[in-house]
Amino acid sequence: MTLADLTVGEFQDEVAARTPAPGGGAVAAMAAASAAALVAMAARFSGQPADRADELRARLTALADEDAAAYSAVLAAPRDQRAEAMVAATDVPREIAALATEVAGLAQGLAAGGNPNLLGDARVAEELAGAAARAAGVLVEINEAEGRR
Repeated sequence: MTLADLTVGEFQDEVAARTPAPGGGAVAAMAAASAAALVAMAARFSGQPADRADELRARLTALADEDAAAYSAVLAAPRDQRAEAMVAATDVPREIAALATEVAGLAQGLAAGGNPNLLGDARVAEELAGAAARAAGVLVEINEAEGRR
């Protein structure tokens, strides 16, 4: 079962549980995926292609599970292999940040030139994706610092 198979409430329960994963990376990925869904909707209502937004949503959703797995691997790694595991745990939020930034750009374009009735959705997508990108970037910084220890 993947995180995407859970209801929203179940996903939130998993995040809130006293377990290390899923955590911030998975939440950032799901937030960015939700922003991509808004972009796809706004694009369709604007008569514009939504293919890239759909691709980003699918990849970001998968990255939520990849982030949880990568962080779990760090915790399970023997001390002498932890730095190597941290590299993978850093690559995942780095990709989340990059893709979320792309989602924000798509949303910005729709806010400027899409269906004016969907301006609110496009702007929410832009803000949500931007926040997800910044959050994932924070995780990259933290993981890189941890990997140098």
